[in-house]
Amino acid sequence: MTVRTVGIIMNGVTGRMGTNQHLIRSIAAIRKQGGVLLPGGDVIMPNPILVGRNENKLRALADAHGIERWSTDLSACLANPEDKIYFDAQATTLRAESLRAAIQARKHIYCEKPTAPDLATALELARLARRAGVKNGAVQDMLFLPGLLKLQRTIQSGFFGRILSVRGEFGYWVFEDVQPLQRPSWNYKREEGGGIIVDMLCHWQYVLANLFGEVQAVSCLGATHIPQRIDEQGKPYACTADDAAYSTFELAGGIIVHFNSSWCVRVYRDELLTLQVDGTHGSAMAGLRECKVQSRVNTPRAIWNPDIPNTIDFRAEWMDVPNNAEFENAFKVQWELFLKHVVCDTPFPWDLVAGAKGVQLAELGLRSWQERRWLDVPDLSLKTE
Repeated sequence: MTVRTVGIIMNGVTGRMGTNQHLIRSIAAIRKQGGVLLPGGDVIMPNPILVGRNENKLRALADAHGIERWSTDLSACLANPEDKIYFDAQATTLRAESLRAAIQARKHIYCEKPTAPDLATALELARLARRAGVKNGAVQDMLFLPGLLKLQRTIQSGFFGRILSVRGEFGYWVFEDVQPLQRPSWNYKREEGGGIIVDMLCHWQYVLANLFGEVQAVSCLGATHIPQRIDEQGKPYACTADDAAYSTFELAGGIIVHFNSSWCVRVYRDELLTLQVDGTHGSAMAGLRECKVQSRVNTPRAIWNPDIPNTIDFRAEWMDVPNNAEFENAFKVQWELFLKHVVCDTPFPWDLVAGAKGVQLAELGLRSWQERRWLDVPDLSLKTE
């Protein structure tokens, strides 16, 4: 057995998502399990160096998770030939400059979404990576959630017949004053890259494209329902970004999708994300971890009559899709796939072009809201040649 050590520059992992999902539950977890096992018996062992601006946070984070290396000097890290991968989880507004430097240093690129603050920059980064010949990827973690993997299995089985529509509900109440914040204040400041349209339409683009078909048109209405919130220092601030989005998408093949995304909604559903998929032969309700189905022959015969009590327990008529597998953390799964892509050249379709499609849809969503109209989604493949 040969251990194939891969140095990874991890920039921006002192934030909530970078710490919890990318460091603790992905890279540290991979190291703890003994690396990524390859078919021939070799092992890929990640060797991270944590990079950021706050020396105290970096040192504490490294010490807490057995990481030997950390630095506040990104340029010096990029100059080290032993570190082959550059990972970016910084705020979106800081990302492009660092990615350009990493590509110039011939590092393989893996980064959080949105990959850039605007489509032009996202396409520029994709082109730079392609011309430099470096492998590249964008985080698309929801594809590896247990509930969506079960939904994908159901789709591939032909269970639905012809899929007609998808209804998505995402969100929860983010406390704005008296209780501890669940999300950072920059999420509600457009000037700092905040807004639920920018955040979530990037997700919905790859979820819809991978499960159902490419998004061909979008109509989106945004809103800033809560005009003022309290920041991390306990001070009030004006919200300049949208905190809710009501979007309709037309997909290839004629599937219609409606998606409500909100940080101003109280949850009355089984999970924070639900997708109801309706087809001619059956329907499904999928969440982050679970997926339930109802076939055509098990569909109750509902009749509209508001004058008498309902006698049908609609929820009882649905069946669970079994796990039939062990599911791991979604971020960790994609990290392992990217490491194999870098070391073994295995396929990895979730590249910076795929990431740019998410930025494109978010931009079009914002423009649709501003112009109050439907917009077609142009094909990006021709623009990245």
